[in-house]
Amino acid sequence: MFGPVKRLAVVLAAGALLAAGCAEEQPAPGAQGGGAEDGPFRIGAVLDITGAGASLGVPERDTLTLLADQLNAEGGIDGRQVELIIEDNASTEDGAARAASKLITEDQVDILLGASRTGPSLAMRPIAESTPLPMISLAANAAIVNGSEWVFKTAQNDSVVIENIVRDAAAKGYKTLALARDASGFGEGVQQLFDEIGGPSGVSVVAVESFAPDATDFTAQMVNIRNANADAVVIWGIPPAAGLAQKAYTQLGVGKPVYQSHGIGNQVFLDTAAESADGLVAPLGRLVVADQLPADDPQKQVITDFIADYRGAYGTAPSTFAGHAYDGWQLAVDALRAAGTDPEALREHLEGVTDFVGVSGTFTMTAEDHSGLQADDLVLVTVRDRQFQLATP
Repeated sequence: MFGPVKRLAVVLAAGALLAAGCAEEQPAPGAQGGGAEDGPFRIGAVLDITGAGASLGVPERDTLTLLADQLNAEGGIDGRQVELIIEDNASTEDGAARAASKLITEDQVDILLGASRTGPSLAMRPIAESTPLPMISLAANAAIVNGSEWVFKTAQNDSVVIENIVRDAAAKGYKTLALARDASGFGEGVQQLFDEIGGPSGVSVVAVESFAPDATDFTAQMVNIRNANADAVVIWGIPPAAGLAQKAYTQLGVGKPVYQSHGIGNQVFLDTAAESADGLVAPLGRLVVADQLPADDPQKQVITDFIADYRGAYGTAPSTFAGHAYDGWQLAVDALRAAGTDPEALREHLEGVTDFVGVSGTFTMTAEDHSGLQADDLVLVTVRDRQFQLATP
């Protein structure tokens, strides 16, 4: 139904130094645009298509490909086609840095999307900042954008996720939490945020265990979590690890309520965790419960249309992570349409985004807030029979 993307690059560049060296022979980023009125706009994307983050990066790649084909079939932006160039970082930070350098110096992209996860996004950040070129990450940790001038993001900040968990825990009388977290950048600072946000409500973390993003055995961590005897357990990770940790929790009979993070919003988690996921609670974007949203929800139409288009193209429903890519693309296209290709004008436009309704929430950004989402952009969901359901208070 939808043709292939104009150009799909999945071979990593030879290295950041080589790419940087080529920069001296290339026109400055945006030179093919930056006020030029012909030729294609170029959007570059660095995604975790293979490796530990593949369950995030593959649907993000498919989403961007779909949206690029749709836009170009409709005439592009003001009659100019949009060239999408995708690089696979193989779920590594070095790969992300090399890919970002290539896209900027060799491919001369006008705006940069990615990466899928926090660590690779943090590796890309200094490259975007020093170029400079606007970058829209699809990952979660607030460190990606804190203090940044050129980097934005579409996944909800970890702080707003924790705000939702703490609010629910306090309402249920849970005072102590045991935390099992991803040892990569996605889990960095999570314990401190729980203590900071939970402090006024008397909610604190009393035990912490960590695991690699590609871990498969969680026995040791869950034994220690069980021994902590906290009121509730928080598992902070992405699939498949988050699903395997959930299974280990159930098999070891921890027997305490479980919260999962916003990293579980796809079918891979449901398939991996299987029946062990029943009853967990997680703050997730509205996409996973689109059919349960009230008719007057401002995001319902956007989400419903995206699901229909994605299902029509790929025969399956999109994940939360596909939604992050959708938002990144739409914000980038909106900026290019309004501001052209001048990097400074693009950055200023993104900082002025107001009430922009997307899949992950309604974005309002400022010079101080390059995320633009709040706690209410998430809803609490649970799992029953391998399906996400809106959680009842």
